[in-house]
Amino acid sequence: MLRSFLFRRVDNSPLIVFRIIFGFLIAAEAWGAIATGWIKRTLIEPQFTFNFIGFDFLQPLPGDWMYVYYGVMGLAGFFVMIGYKYRLNIIVYTIMWTAVYLMQKSSYNNHYYLLVLLLVFMAIVPAHRFKSIDAKLKPNLKKYDMPNWVIVFIIGLLWIVYTYASLAKIYPDWLDGTVPKLLMASKSHFFLVGDFLQQTWVHYSIAYFGILFDLLIVPALLWNKTRKIAFIISIFFHLFNSFIFHIGIFPYMSLAFTLFFYPKDYINRTFLKSKPYYDKAEVVVPKNHKMITGFIIVFLFIQFLLPLRHWFIKGDVLWTEEAHRMSWRMMLRTKSSSTSIKIVNKNTGKSHYINKDNYLTKKQQRSMLAKPDGIWQFTQRLAEEYEQKGENIDIYVRSRISVNGGPYKELIDPKKDFTQAKWDYFCHNDWVLLYDE
Repeated sequence: MLRSFLFRRVDNSPLIVFRIIFGFLIAAEAWGAIATGWIKRTLIEPQFTFNFIGFDFLQPLPGDWMYVYYGVMGLAGFFVMIGYKYRLNIIVYTIMWTAVYLMQKSSYNNHYYLLVLLLVFMAIVPAHRFKSIDAKLKPNLKKYDMPNWVIVFIIGLLWIVYTYASLAKIYPDWLDGTVPKLLMASKSHFFLVGDFLQQTWVHYSIAYFGILFDLLIVPALLWNKTRKIAFIISIFFHLFNSFIFHIGIFPYMSLAFTLFFYPKDYINRTFLKSKPYYDKAEVVVPKNHKMITGFIIVFLFIQFLLPLRHWFIKGDVLWTEEAHRMSWRMMLRTKSSSTSIKIVNKNTGKSHYINKDNYLTKKQQRSMLAKPDGIWQFTQRLAEEYEQKGENIDIYVRSRISVNGGPYKELIDPKKDFTQAKWDYFCHNDWVLLYDE
């Protein structure tokens, strides 16, 4: 039953059109990072980047070589769009994008992680079988169909993303409009809509519309009777996000996902009129069907489990940030911090506070010194620097954090010597104080 469902052949028009849009968007993402100065601010100006712990070997290329790096990525994305050496170029982009994702966390965004997953998806699906240079150069490559598991895979992934994004919003500071109010406060200068966004009813509308949209959009797109209105609402939702939050290509990527929900004959008639429509009731089970089925199940199951892991770690993830990433906890809180780091010379007893400006950009200070893993990584670099100078030191951190405009409280145990601190990736770190401690 499962085998026939996954390997039933269906028309491949949604995948072909999505490949063209996807290639355009990832090329725009790479080249846009050059044009907007994102690469300079995030990868060139900092003395070092806060990589994912365990991936210290991933550091930006020296000098201006990250511009070349992103230029190559953009070119690979363009080749994906036109379907030239598709498999090679999508794998190149996947590896390069994943490397940058793991290389820095100062500009962390859940959408960056989603793109990693989508690139893996696009690297394994036959998205170059029509409307591609590959298919023109090799006519035997051309096909009008694909296995149904392609649709199952992408819809399953989107359901996980949207559902967890909705559930994560169900907590007091979101439900009472506090977080939307804080998010909109920084938009008061926007032309025409700035004052409008400061109204209380707007904050409540954003809060509850966000919950309902994320929870219901996938089922609504799946059901024929609600699909059209769901698509119209999606246009409003994603364009609003694009205008207000400036989150790059992802609102448009999200709109492109709707291709997989519409009837395939409709996509074929609308976008690929020259393409014959495939409507044979045929099941083709490949020799490696067990490997494909296993990969789909394991992949989706891991994505289902990752957002649950913070429930097994002591403390509130909203405060500790432990297991926050890769969990679709999007735009859920605002944080402000005051962090000082004291160096004590164990031989002389003298102490001083470091000047953070000598080490970190303002953006790094705002983003990473409000998070335990960022504080730990920075202190380990300091410890290494002083060790190389032959100084025997202790490092102490005083970090006070405010979440969602609440009172400032101690985040880090001020008595902990960070030259001895360890990082536990899977459990609570005891030097991270809980909110009620």
